[in-house]
Amino acid sequence: MISHFLNLEWKQFFRSASFSKSVGAKILIGFFALYFAASFLILGIGAFYIIKDQFPEQDPLVLVNSFLMYAIIGDLIFRYIMQKLPVMNIKPMLVLPISRSKIVHFILGKSALSFFNILGLFFYIPFAIILIKEGYDASGVLGWLAAMILVTQCANFFNFLVNKKNAVFAGLIAVLIGGYFVQYFELFNLPAFIGQGFDAIYANPILALIFLVVLVGLYAINYKQLKNEVYLDVLISEQTKEVNSADLSFTDKLGDLAPFIKNDLRLMWRNKRTKSGIWMLVLGLLYGLYFYPQTALKDFEVIYVLVGIFSTGTLLINFGQFIPAWDSGYYKMLMSQNFKYERYLKSKFMILTISVVLLFVLGIPYVYFGWKVLLVHFAAMIYNIGVNSHVILYGGTFNRKKINLNEKAAFNFQGTGAVQWIIGFPLMLLPMAIFGLINWLVSFEIATATLAIMGFIGIALHNKLMASITKKYIDNKYVMIHAFNQEN
Repeated sequence: MISHFLNLEWKQFFRSASFSKSVGAKILIGFFALYFAASFLILGIGAFYIIKDQFPEQDPLVLVNSFLMYAIIGDLIFRYIMQKLPVMNIKPMLVLPISRSKIVHFILGKSALSFFNILGLFFYIPFAIILIKEGYDASGVLGWLAAMILVTQCANFFNFLVNKKNAVFAGLIAVLIGGYFVQYFELFNLPAFIGQGFDAIYANPILALIFLVVLVGLYAINYKQLKNEVYLDVLISEQTKEVNSADLSFTDKLGDLAPFIKNDLRLMWRNKRTKSGIWMLVLGLLYGLYFYPQTALKDFEVIYVLVGIFSTGTLLINFGQFIPAWDSGYYKMLMSQNFKYERYLKSKFMILTISVVLLFVLGIPYVYFGWKVLLVHFAAMIYNIGVNSHVILYGGTFNRKKINLNEKAAFNFQGTGAVQWIIGFPLMLLPMAIFGLINWLVSFEIATATLAIMGFIGIALHNKLMASITKKYIDNKYVMIHAFNQEN
């Protein structure tokens, strides 16, 4: 039966109507998969020797174990954002004499072979081999490796249980940030405390069975939950949900833009594709924590621009680049209404501007890393408002691909075309190039002021730029209506 299921999956993959259309996206995803796999493999091979060279007095295994808390929680966060639940077209099978248990076991077994579960092995297995080669106890290392494989699988099935629970995701973020700061300020070394548990597994490999028990428990819970949903009447019945409407009356102060802004805010929070993108705001805001603590990059000031543009413009980039494709499902109806197109675009601009300012304010604590960081972030905020927001809106006139709002954003290239790749150059690389050149030729202060001045010029020319962009949208209106009517 398993071979029959695999045969059906193979045929579904190659015979689907979207296969030829999405082959480019699949190749791109494959490229990224190979890149990450190669990176983890190289790191796994070289980690022992790098640690020995940089920290000669520390045991590489103990040091790696002390950072496993970050790796495990980071893996869970990455899965929450990126990993899709295992799916299978099971409706036709429910009227056939096929056991529901076999269907459920196949779906769960299929998830165990997910790339997310295999990726970590490209680090753990080479690292374990190097440890044995360098004289570590083989049984202890194999016990540690077995524990890491089981932990990876536990994360896989735990993710399926909490995938739709935003409170759990927020808790993971809180634990990750809290663990970092309590360690940074030397209040309590939580990562090292958890690392001692993995040290104990190396000393006593039988302890790895604890994770096997946890894995069996998680599998059983997933099995029971999924089996209860594998009924034909459950799959075809209409689900009724009570919708709690948020109070958006504060937007009424924005006048005739309020109806459009309300619609966009509801769209962001109620749909899976946009909701996944909202959580990117947290990652974008914390983007600088990867670069700024590194002393090697302290004098590489062009990095400040990269972080500033990205952290203050996370929503601008993730949401703005798909304007007006977010409304593609009802774009024809929207264009039949009696309103000025300029109001529609100004509402988008208002949302992008408010998000840029808000993210800058939330990022003010980055001043801890120096006043230069905050100064560049301020200039990046002005640049995003005056330049990048208009670039994003203009780029939207070339969007021709429909977006399904019910699909997750992770590894989802639906709605993505050449425009989204090309527009990255003026958004990110242009300000970095301008800043880097002027900083090298003149000074840091002049380079920062140049970015801010360019932003202020864009703000001063806002009305003229919007008039030109609006005309472009109106000229392409019927082309976009026709394009959005086509199925991807």
